[in-house]
Amino acid sequence: MSSYQDVFKRYEKKYLLSEQQYATLHKELESRMTVDQYGRHTICNLYFDTDSFELIRASLDKPVYKEKLRLRSYGVPSQDDTVFIELKKKYKGVVYKRRVPITLREASDYLLRGTEPEKTCQILHEIGWFMKLYRPSPKAFIAYDRVALSGNENSSLRVTFDRNIRFRESLLDLSRGDWGNLILDSKTVLMEIKIPGAMPVWMSDLLTELAIFPTSFSKYGTCYKDHLIQHLVTNGGPICA
Repeated sequence: MSSYQDVFKRYEKKYLLSEQQYATLHKELESRMTVDQYGRHTICNLYFDTDSFELIRASLDKPVYKEKLRLRSYGVPSQDDTVFIELKKKYKGVVYKRRVPITLREASDYLLRGTEPEKTCQILHEIGWFMKLYRPSPKAFIAYDRVALSGNENSSLRVTFDRNIRFRESLLDLSRGDWGNLILDSKTVLMEIKIPGAMPVWMSDLLTELAIFPTSFSKYGTCYKDHLIQHLVTNGGPICA
């Protein structure tokens, strides 16, 4: 495992777009932003939670502070491919994401069986504390097809478009494929604008012109509300008020 680690601090705004809004906006952004080196790619995630879904239930209450843990890959990985353990926190609207690259094999040993990686870093210590506090396990697989753009003048400005957002409750292993049931209509596109500070005036004006407004949307939260909670109720699972 590499000792390399990533730390992000930024604001994230979400928008649900129709096909027409997406096509129009994407065309308008072509002169100001560039598609990243991966073009269209698939992102796969395992979301970790307690047996009573304590983390997502707390998050849906919109507290001042919330946190979550997920394991992410770009494409479907083999056991020796690099994946990312990500600890994501949000405090007063600011998103703090800390992640560590690690092989899928090491990640599984660590997150599922408690086997410490040979190499470590500060972020892994934080993840270890999180694991001891909540004792979470994989609860949902969520994947989507993404196109990401970065600003030509300011590369820290990023816009992502996610479609075909899908989930599954079984075979919670990133190496088992990126299949699943759709969370949103296949024609709906989730856009996220990620910025270190204030949104550029030109982008704010463009969104207003196209009648595109921010919304509150969580992939894992929607999966929980629309699917996971029903499964638990049906099967007499540990749902807490």
